[in-house]
Amino acid sequence: MAAAVRALPSQLKALTRLRCEIFQTAYNPRNLRTGAKYLRARLRGPSMAEYYPKTVNLSQIAREYPELGIVDEQEAQRMADVEDRKRRGKGTPKKAKKKADSRRAAKKR
Repeated sequence: MAAAVRALPSQLKALTRLRCEIFQTAYNPRNLRTGAKYLRARLRGPSMAEYYPKTVNLSQIAREYPELGIVDEQEAQRMADVEDRKRRGKGTPKKAKKKADSRRAAKKR
């Protein structure tokens, strides 16, 4: 009969530390939460992006291939509406180039 060999707790800790160094794993003697499980996990983004089909709209095609002469009716109507609003003075305000040009600065005076 072979005698059972008992290791001391300090020897077990040393063995565990050495095992972690050899196999390049995290040494965590106090079993703290480290998040290593989630950091090792495979990223989900690429497979999700691959799952959903790529959407192609008319405006993208028109921008990429201007020689085709494709006109996006909705975009043309939107631009016409913007021009009309600008003519009536209802367009977006101009951006201030300097701090003194802003409406806030004019209000404080």
